[in-house]
Amino acid sequence: MRAVDIVAAAAMIVLFMPVMAIIWVALRLFEKGPAIFAHERIGRDLAPFPCLKFRTMCVDADARLEALLSSDEMLKREWTATQKLLCDPRVTRLGRFLRNTSLDELPQLFNVLRGDMSLVGPRPIVANEVRRYGRHALDYASVRPGLTGLWQVTRDETTSYRRRVATDVFYVRNRGIGFDCRILLATIPAVLGGNG
Repeated sequence: MRAVDIVAAAAMIVLFMPVMAIIWVALRLFEKGPAIFAHERIGRDLAPFPCLKFRTMCVDADARLEALLSSDEMLKREWTATQKLLCDPRVTRLGRFLRNTSLDELPQLFNVLRGDMSLVGPRPIVANEVRRYGRHALDYASVRPGLTGLWQVTRDETTSYRRRVATDVFYVRNRGIGFDCRILLATIPAVLGGNG
């Protein structure tokens, strides 16, 4: 499957390079901070790697999150349950467009090419999320995280974190070329519908 990842990622990089160039220029013109953001995620064998994305948040996003969670109990509960905020005030206007279209994740094609990620797999997680997988952390660690995956094509905005873990574990235990192809095909309408 690694050979497929390399060939497909290389082809997609060539195909999407003009789009990535336009996004990079737009971010440099209209947003503060670097256009590409490398956030440490946990990959295969629980090894950290720099997960690349186009910047979609303000430059002081971590400090703002801390302030938000300490001042709003409802937001804190939402973050604890899902590790995300439905209406995240840290996301910029251009960032919201990039997220809704999943264009912010195009730089992860380079992660696939490098071997940090695969085209299909569990969503890459941050270090403090590993404990939330409990005994299933070994399932997560047995594969490379994916650019897309079962969770991305079956979730809605209210999916609980526990459901996300169960979805990742189901994928790992049932993965195969046919399953991956079905997920890749399901990714297209998910992205076009703004749910990817």
